[in-house]
Amino acid sequence: MMNLSLHFDKGTILLKGVEDENLLYLEGVVWDERTNSYRAPALKYRDIVSTLIEKRISFKDHARKFSIENYSIKKAIQPRSFQKEALDAWIVEKRGVVTMPTGSGKTILALMIISKISRPTLIHVPTIDLMRQWKEVLAEYFDTPIGLFGGGYNEIQKITVATYDSALLHVQHHGNLFGLLVFDECHHLPGEQYQFTALGSIAPFRLGLTATPERNDNKEEVLYEICGPLCYEVHIDELSGSSLAPYEVKTIEVEMHQEDREKYEIARECYTNYLRKARINFDQPNGWSVFLRKTSESPEGRQAFQSYLFQKKLSQASQAKLDLLWDLIIRHQGDRILIFTQDNEMAYRVGKTFFLPVLTHHTKLHEREVFLKAFRTGEYPVLITSKVLNEGVDVPDANVGIIVSGSGSIREHVQRLGRILRARPGKKAMLYELVSKNTSEYFTNQRRRQHRAYEGSTSI
Repeated sequence: MMNLSLHFDKGTILLKGVEDENLLYLEGVVWDERTNSYRAPALKYRDIVSTLIEKRISFKDHARKFSIENYSIKKAIQPRSFQKEALDAWIVEKRGVVTMPTGSGKTILALMIISKISRPTLIHVPTIDLMRQWKEVLAEYFDTPIGLFGGGYNEIQKITVATYDSALLHVQHHGNLFGLLVFDECHHLPGEQYQFTALGSIAPFRLGLTATPERNDNKEEVLYEICGPLCYEVHIDELSGSSLAPYEVKTIEVEMHQEDREKYEIARECYTNYLRKARINFDQPNGWSVFLRKTSESPEGRQAFQSYLFQKKLSQASQAKLDLLWDLIIRHQGDRILIFTQDNEMAYRVGKTFFLPVLTHHTKLHEREVFLKAFRTGEYPVLITSKVLNEGVDVPDANVGIIVSGSGSIREHVQRLGRILRARPGKKAMLYELVSKNTSEYFTNQRRRQHRAYEGSTSI
């Protein structure tokens, strides 16, 4: 009789002393010829242990390096009703994805689950800003050291916050130290690289948090496989006026100036003529990749691609939009305004035109902190950004958002809406979308407006 034992080895589970008849029950276990041993992805740890217990197969667990913790709470957690519902839904399987709008208290839900599960916890976040925000909230509620992993920090504690990048680099060494994994903005997780931080950990308990799990590559199923199923969701429109500020979305169709319109039509015609000639259909799943490949094969194709970029730039960054933008800024004097653009070039153009502060990924950390502090105090009532505020930065005082340009991503726009929805007494939020009339941008906006968050919105 061999003694079956489990070991953690560089992001995998190593099984020693496996009897042949037991392999029938152990899903995901394969023979590794390189080491002459049986292995499984670390993700399979929970299933393997559950099966061994169910089949009454004795084993020794040398893989797990965590145990039950008794976390001391120094500030009582006071959940809202939907947070309790989310906890109840998640606790059934003790794994799964919870969808909640930005500003609705995803962090508080995580605190409730950390306290309930009482296991060493690793929280994954996409940015250093979020890492610091999580630490502040955790330290406010838990009387225990909070570790940081990323941005120059290398502090492992029983509760640790790490960037996805840092967690990925060290999962093969630390993948057996935590019993609970929390993935904030978990829609990042199915990425070709980030998913390995989940695959390489033995943690049996997993919580994914996101405002919108949908991805452009349709890899939501990968998220559910490695984090758990979608177990609870609540939407912006359901919380508006209660946990979130009431809001209104207005889409303003902007008539391009004649000069810009003429340039747009010329570029558009060049681009669409090439599509017809090359028989490229964007309704096909590989339509875009076919377009990119063909445009690189001839001078005509390269010209078509440049025309595509030019007409897109004209529609997203027309002078008419800038003229209207200033009118909206004047109209909302006394409010806290966030202005969103699709790219850094437009963000800096707006900032230079109106002498307003700009926050992008290129903004140095100290300068970013100064800008955000000045925005919160009202010293800077207007802040311009491209994508850096889509997620990961807490701006609770904003009540007006103006989207000068954006992508077709529903997630991006729901996140931008969420930036202005944190509730405070008497607050009503307003989101404007500036869309160039009779352009491809208009049709992109129409598809995006089918999301339920846009119900009750107006178009003018």
